[in-house]
Amino acid sequence: MFTRLLFKISDNGSLFIKYRLLRVVMNNNLNELQKLLGYEYKNIELLNQALTHSSYANEHQLGKNGSNERLEFLGDAVLELVSSEFFYGVYPDKPEGELTKIRASFVCEPALVDCAKNIRLSEFIKLGKGEEHTGGRFRPSIISDTFEAVIGSIYLDGGFANAKEVILKFILNGYENKVFFYDSKTILQEVIQSQDSRPVEYDLLSEEGPDHLKKFIVAVKINGERVGVGEGVSKKSAEQAAAYEALKKLGKV
Repeated sequence: MFTRLLFKISDNGSLFIKYRLLRVVMNNNLNELQKLLGYEYKNIELLNQALTHSSYANEHQLGKNGSNERLEFLGDAVLELVSSEFFYGVYPDKPEGELTKIRASFVCEPALVDCAKNIRLSEFIKLGKGEEHTGGRFRPSIISDTFEAVIGSIYLDGGFANAKEVILKFILNGYENKVFFYDSKTILQEVIQSQDSRPVEYDLLSEEGPDHLKKFIVAVKINGERVGVGEGVSKKSAEQAAAYEALKKLGKV
């Protein structure tokens, strides 16, 4: 079975969506994933469970708690705490509302999916046959949920400090560029409002691919003039990419 893989945000913060044909083969080498994470488990079963999607757990009759859903719940809470503490520290002058928006942009599904590519997480997810055949291995919601489960498993296995280290390394690294990209729509709107221009408009140019592997292309217009085009795996991420291109064109990046 072959499918397409989507990525990535470049070193300078701009978004490039690329497609490669890859053979989909689940990677059972948990030692390899530990090396990619930079963390060695004391209880490897926690990592194994973190990678177990509910479809696999149901298919193999692992019981109601055999999937990664509880670890995802825990990892989500750890991620929110670490990112809250981090942005509270690096932005001492920003009010609560702005900090909330910044944090949300880093822990949202598209952001986690992008970060997960650095550890090739999709290769290691354990899926049921039906979910595998419908492209679940590259479904953004499954990848982001699994990443949160992995964070939860590290927290249980090695404590808060180790979980925080992984989050800082893979999610909050290079935050300056990422803040600009992940919140490009808001920043562009504020720039345009300060110039007393008409509201920013986004036009969907195309939507391609099956439901589990969509590709959206969006254009952004200011005063009726197209100033940026972006691609993404969702309409929202394509709009962010288009807004970022517009900010570059306006000399704001």
